[in-house]
Amino acid sequence: MDDETIEAVGDVLRGGRYVKGPVVEAFEEEFADHCGTEYAVGVNSGTAAILLGLQAAEIGEGDDVFVPAHTYFASVSPVLFLDANPVFVDVRTDTYTIDPNDLEQKITTADNPAAVIPVHIYGQMAEMDRVTEIAKTHNLHVVSDSCQAHFAEQNGQKAGSIADIGAFSFYPSKNMTVAGDGGMLVTDDDELARRARALRNHGRDEAGVHRHLGLNYRMSEVLGAVGKQQLKRVDDWNAGRRRAASVYDDRLADIDEVVAPAENTDNKHVYHLYVVQVPDRSNLREYLDENGIGTGIHYPTPAHEHPAVVERCGETSIEFVEGLCERIISLPMHPRLSEEEVHTVCDHIEEYYT
Repeated sequence: MDDETIEAVGDVLRGGRYVKGPVVEAFEEEFADHCGTEYAVGVNSGTAAILLGLQAAEIGEGDDVFVPAHTYFASVSPVLFLDANPVFVDVRTDTYTIDPNDLEQKITTADNPAAVIPVHIYGQMAEMDRVTEIAKTHNLHVVSDSCQAHFAEQNGQKAGSIADIGAFSFYPSKNMTVAGDGGMLVTDDDELARRARALRNHGRDEAGVHRHLGLNYRMSEVLGAVGKQQLKRVDDWNAGRRRAASVYDDRLADIDEVVAPAENTDNKHVYHLYVVQVPDRSNLREYLDENGIGTGIHYPTPAHEHPAVVERCGETSIEFVEGLCERIISLPMHPRLSEEEVHTVCDHIEEYYT
């Protein structure tokens, strides 16, 4: 949050226009251009972006929506909120993104397949050529959860652009923020964009008529001002994350107990998180903590095991994901992480295992 950003926020506060104004409109246009889509719709969270994407695609009661079993709860909660049925899909063992083979198999046994939510988890895009091919074959809407993958790429195309709708989060820990909760929905479809804009504003169309049942999911002008400034810097920040990840990759390659993240050759990973697998997570975390190194777990509970999901959907089992959630640990990752700091983390991991 530099002086230029603070001044941009001050301009909004002094101007007195706090919602439904030109700053968010400009942010939307710039974000869409950066993403390579025709339209962008600013909302108040990444969860709202997923929810309104599903609503705009008219997903509702009884529809089957396919979601990877390894993801944050917000990939699933909008499906439940709309009284649709989440169908949990296994993930690839290398990238932890949705497994297209399991997706295809689950579709063939579903009663009412309607949509798929590929999650670009940790900053790497899912296998979108396969996902979109399967979706086209089975007439599914594709709503990509791109909340952790701002401007990640696959074959030169940006996250969010290879889908009917892409959803982004600007929560403060993400690769870019709006100094609070915020989100963005992107699409190339004029009708989906029009519906999303209405749904974020109480279902109200441009003529002021409430044609849909919507609530207030608007983004404020203050948050839009921060987002515009962050958008100027996010590519440099992503490059900083990739530099840190490269050092991690080199240092951890020789530690047999550590499984480092894999980057597909078609992808440009933006490393929202740097997540490794280890056989003794609790002990390693304790050791690193004693040496002043913070870690996290993203995510300790498989999506299908949350009580709110089990209550609605019953119990299911996805063996690989359940084991994965016991082994993953998130190492320090942010744009200003220095090479020396990465070496310090890796030195302590190496010491622990030797």
